[in-house]
Amino acid sequence: MTALMAKNLMSRWSGALGVCAIIAVIRPAHADPRTVVELFTSQGCSSCPPADKIVGELARDPSVIALSMPIDYWDYLGWKDTLADSRFSARQKAYSHTRGDRNLYTPQMIVNGSAQVIGSDRAAIESAIKSTGKAEGVMSVPVSMTLSGNQINVSVEASKAATGRGEIWLCSVSRAVPISIGRGENRGQQVTYYNVVRNLVKVGDWNGAAGSWSIPLESISRDGVDAAVVYLQDGNRERPGAMLGAAITELR
Repeated sequence: MTALMAKNLMSRWSGALGVCAIIAVIRPAHADPRTVVELFTSQGCSSCPPADKIVGELARDPSVIALSMPIDYWDYLGWKDTLADSRFSARQKAYSHTRGDRNLYTPQMIVNGSAQVIGSDRAAIESAIKSTGKAEGVMSVPVSMTLSGNQINVSVEASKAATGRGEIWLCSVSRAVPISIGRGENRGQQVTYYNVVRNLVKVGDWNGAAGSWSIPLESISRDGVDAAVVYLQDGNRERPGAMLGAAITELR
């Protein structure tokens, strides 16, 4: 190889490195999620499958923690929801009490604990993500979670606000659950439900100060669970408020 050829190759290599460096700098990073969305859905609701699909799409966005919370109050329509949990129905009602209305329906999506939209309306969901993201305190507290042996370790940083109050909850999640529906409004369909919450465990109360908690993995483990979500939420179980922070980790 001549000296001129070597010089040209080095020049090209340096240029390539420069391009890579620029790409690394301008590439957007979502180290921390900016949104938590909760879909209240039902296998017995004919309007729900489009919303269930949207949750699957949102779940692929690293800036969004998307959760499915199947409710049980449509079970009388002819098909008992195999994933439903009465605690999710109670949670949906608690949101209604906080808002001061009686808007309970499926598919209903709660965005960042503070806005409710039709779960199949993608434009409304995106608008709610933007509007709630600008609200004071929403997703402002860094929350982290690590898996260590048979324990899940949760850490919450201090609030920048003068005061802070809330609760920390841990969810076990099944990433994708295909269900063949035999009766009811969706009879004959196979619907895949994404990021289905399979259990909820209260980690503790939060007073605005930094804190750490360790939770036995067995407290949320069950067949089909492959991820965990922790969220810090203003208010309490009876009157849930804005989401203040959240994290997700894989368990497998």
